[in-house]
Amino acid sequence: MARDNDLSGRGGRRARGRPPGRKRGTAHLVLVPDPDDEYRGDEHPGMGTADTGSAAPTGGPSAGAERERQSSPGLDGPGAGSEEAARAICLRQLTSGPRTRAQLATALRKRRIPDEVAESVLSRFAEVGLIDDAAFARAWVESRHHGRGLARRALSAELRQRGIPDGEVRSAVSLLGPQEEQDTARQLVAKRMASTRGKPMPARARQLMGMLARKGYPVGLAGQVVREALEQEQEEGNGPAADLAWISEDTGDDEP
Repeated sequence: MARDNDLSGRGGRRARGRPPGRKRGTAHLVLVPDPDDEYRGDEHPGMGTADTGSAAPTGGPSAGAERERQSSPGLDGPGAGSEEAARAICLRQLTSGPRTRAQLATALRKRRIPDEVAESVLSRFAEVGLIDDAAFARAWVESRHHGRGLARRALSAELRQRGIPDGEVRSAVSLLGPQEEQDTARQLVAKRMASTRGKPMPARARQLMGMLARKGYPVGLAGQVVREALEQEQEEGNGPAADLAWISEDTGDDEP
């Protein structure tokens, strides 16, 4: 009887198969990944192989953050907001070209340098001549007038946009005298005259005056220079006769 009971028990277990709980448990362990392992490589870049069996992705968020930190001193890390960080930012700005004090102050503010630290560093740079708004303004006027033909009004606007104080702006543009400005306007018109030939006289005059206006020349000066150039062309027989007296009308206040 004992033997029959034993055979019956084993047979019953074979008929019923393995316990359902064991089968489901085994399938769960094989098919479903451990949720803790799914993000371990991202949380610890460079350790993915040891923890999950796969390499961590390169160029992930942590790598990008490190590049941003290195390219923007003063944002975080040791010495953030210090005078050393502020000096490094200013020197890097000045390496690519002259900067005004206002431009450097803006660069420091963007990198979260405290105002008192920025003021101290900028004052020191001004003392040793690394910042010189007056010299910057003079060089700007010289370069932009002779290189682009800009008049005093346009030069003043550009200098103010770069944070040059009004006193320094007036001093710099005063170096450009009215006669020099007028001579440059004549040269600009002479270069453009040929490209306007063949058009109606009013259209030519407006085109030439518009070119001077965009460079900051007063309306009165632009009208005078354009009328003189067109009259000279007529006298030389290079264009049809036309009444040009209207060009100099409604000049208004031409002072910058």
